[in-house]
Amino acid sequence: MTDYSELSPSQIFLEAFRRHGAGISVVTALKKDGSPTGFTATSLASLSAAPPLATFNMSQTASSWSSMKVDQSVIIHMLSTDNLDLAQKMSGEASERFAGDHWSPGPDGLPLLTGVSAWLHAKIVDTMEVEFSASVAVRILGGNVGPGGDALVYQGKDYRGTTSLG
Repeated sequence: MTDYSELSPSQIFLEAFRRHGAGISVVTALKKDGSPTGFTATSLASLSAAPPLATFNMSQTASSWSSMKVDQSVIIHMLSTDNLDLAQKMSGEASERFAGDHWSPGPDGLPLLTGVSAWLHAKIVDTMEVEFSASVAVRILGGNVGPGGDALVYQGKDYRGTTSLG
């Protein structure tokens, strides 16, 4: 077994979260100039079912951060293993994320990715800035579910699928 006693708190944090599998989602929005923006998020969580609220976290240095303002709309896309290419594209270079036919204008003109497991149209209700990061709370306005499939997760610096243990 590896001895981790000499690691800094930051190194322990990174190693621990590499072992923690997290579902992959993509958040899309519009920039001030109306162009699409978006990013992959492994921090999507339900906050409340009534009213329907969710949260996600992001860096304030991310190219999409300036679009995350209270009362702005976003679309949150949940990905399955069938969406691996989409996850890789949306986590790549910001200038290449919307090159292609994998999206179309959706509610409020927001970028709506095609073929995803589910998507939620949401309005930002609050942001909490902490250091160089932020937590964003959203109220769900609507959405749709798409084809089923195994959830796409990120663990150990790699994309993975889920399997049943039952």
